[in-house]
Amino acid sequence: MKIVIVGGVAGGASAATRLRRLNEQMNIVLFEKGEYISFANCGLPYYVGEIIREKEQLVVQTPEAMKLRFNIDVRVSSEVIAINAEEKELEIHDLKNGTRYKESYDTLILSPGATPIKPPIPGLNGDNVFTLRNIPDTYAIKDFIDHRKPKRAIVVGGGFIGIELAENLIERGIKVTLVELGNQVMGPLDFEMAALVHQYLKEKGMEIYLEDGVTSIRHEKHYSIVSLNDKTELKADMILLGLGVTPDTTLAQTANLVIGKRGGIQVDKSLRTSNADIYAVGDAIEVIDFVNGKPTLMPLAGPANKQGRIAANSICGIKDEYRGTQGTSVLKIFDLTVSSTGNNEKTLKTLNIHYEKSYTHSLSHAGYYRGATPISLKILFSPTDGTILGAQAIGYTGVEKRIDVIATAIRAQMTVYDLETLELSYAPPYSSAKDPVNMAGYVASNILKREHEIIHWHEISNLDKTTALLIDVRTPQEFSLGTIQGALNIPLDELRDRMQKIPKNKEIILFCQVGQRGYVAYRILIQNGYTNVKNVSGGYKTYLAAVQEQSNRDVFRYEELHNE
Repeated sequence: MKIVIVGGVAGGASAATRLRRLNEQMNIVLFEKGEYISFANCGLPYYVGEIIREKEQLVVQTPEAMKLRFNIDVRVSSEVIAINAEEKELEIHDLKNGTRYKESYDTLILSPGATPIKPPIPGLNGDNVFTLRNIPDTYAIKDFIDHRKPKRAIVVGGGFIGIELAENLIERGIKVTLVELGNQVMGPLDFEMAALVHQYLKEKGMEIYLEDGVTSIRHEKHYSIVSLNDKTELKADMILLGLGVTPDTTLAQTANLVIGKRGGIQVDKSLRTSNADIYAVGDAIEVIDFVNGKPTLMPLAGPANKQGRIAANSICGIKDEYRGTQGTSVLKIFDLTVSSTGNNEKTLKTLNIHYEKSYTHSLSHAGYYRGATPISLKILFSPTDGTILGAQAIGYTGVEKRIDVIATAIRAQMTVYDLETLELSYAPPYSSAKDPVNMAGYVASNILKREHEIIHWHEISNLDKTTALLIDVRTPQEFSLGTIQGALNIPLDELRDRMQKIPKNKEIILFCQVGQRGYVAYRILIQNGYTNVKNVSGGYKTYLAAVQEQSNRDVFRYEELHNE
C-alpha cells in the first residue's frame, strides 16, 4: 500500500510517523514545498527576538533523520500542483531542478496548511514588508533587522502572530506601532478582557491604533509611509503583516473535493474528505466546534498533530474519530500570559446561544506567600444547567494551568457546579486552598442559584440614576483614586452602621475592586430587608479596563526616533 502525504509540519509529519509505527511494510512518501518538513512554527517570532538564538533549534525533524528512523521517502522543495483523483495520481513540480513528474498513490493525505492573508493593498511588495509563516520568512525578517537596524516598525494585525512579532521587535529595541482594524486585539478574547491586554501593551511602550486599517503603503528612499483609513500617515522602517491566515485549498480544488462554508476542506470524523481515498488534516480543514457543534476554522498546532494521528489510524483500520476543537490557546506577552478555551461571547451571540458570565480576580497562589499575582478569569456558562461554554484568563503566573483545567472540564461536559468540587493541588507557592478555578465555580454557581444578583460593566451606563444608587464599598483611599461616576462611598466594614442611609426604594448597585467585597455587602443588605440589590461582576477593575481609552495614538515621531 502506498500512502502519499502532501505537506509536513504538524499534521503531515505526525501522520507519516504514526503510519510507520503502525505498519512497517507501507510505502510512505511525503512531499513538502519548502525546505523544511517539520519546524517549530510557534517558535519563529522568538528567533526574530533572539530568545531562540540558534537556527538549528527551529528544526524539529530533518528529511535525513526521518528517513533513517522511520524509512519515509521525504521530498522537500517539491510542490504538488494538481491531483488527478480518478487516476489517483499527483503532478509534482521539483522546485530545485524545475522538472515535473507524476506520482501515484493508493491513499492520499493532504496537509497543505494555511496561507497568510495579504489584502490588495498598494505597496505590499516592498523589500521592507514581511509576513511570517515559515523559516525563510523568519530568516528574512531577522536579517533585515540585523543589517538595516530599523528604529520603527508597524505591525498590521493584533492577533497571535501580530502580538508575538510586536513583542519580539520591542525586545530588539525597535519602537512598534500596532494597527488593528477591529476594536480590540486578540480575537478569542472578549472586549473587556482584551482591554486588560491593551493597557499592558501601552505600559510596555507600544503605540496602538484600534478601529483603523491600512489603505496603502508608499515607499520613499529611506522609509515607507503607511496610510490609514482615517487619513493618518505613519512613517516606518519596516512593516509586518499579521492579519491571520486562510486555508490553502488550491490543491484540494483540483481534485474537486468539497469545500465547506467556512472555506476549509470538508472532512468527516475520521478526517476523510468527500473522496474516499483522500484524507485532510491541519489548518486547511474545517473542524467541528466542540462547544457549539458548528463547522469552524481552527489553525492550531495541537489539533493538527492529533488529526494526523487519527487519519493514520483510520487508514490502518483502527477506529478513531476527531471529536472537535475547542480552541484552547495560550500567548506570552512579555511577562503576561493570555489564555482561553471554548467559545467567547461574540461566538455565542452570533449563534444565538444563551449564556451567563462571571468574572473573578483571584490570586495565583496564597497571598501570604511572596510573589502572588492576580489572575483575571472570565467564564461563560449555560444559564439553565451551568454547562461551561468557555473561559478566558489573563495574569502573570499560573494562568495556563487554570485554563487547562477548565478546558478539560469542557471536554468532559462539566458544569460550574463541578468546578466548585474539583480537588486541585494546593501548597502556598502554587495555589490557595480555594483555587482560582474553584472560586470561579463558586461565583458562577451563586449566580445560577440566585444567591448573588449581578450587573455587568456594560450595563452601568444604562442605569437610571434617579432610581438607582451606586455604592462603592472600597476604602476611602481606594475611592479617592477613582470610582464610577456618581457613586457613594460606604466602606464594607462601615456598611451595617450606615445602612439607615441607604434607601430601600431604590435599586442598589454595589461594587468593590474585584467583586468579592461587593458580594459580602450584597449578602448583608439582602438579609436586612433590601430586595433590589446587584453587585458589579468583576468589580471596578473590570469596569475601568473596559471603559477607559484603549488606543494611544501619536506616541512616536519618526524623525525624533532617528535623531536619537
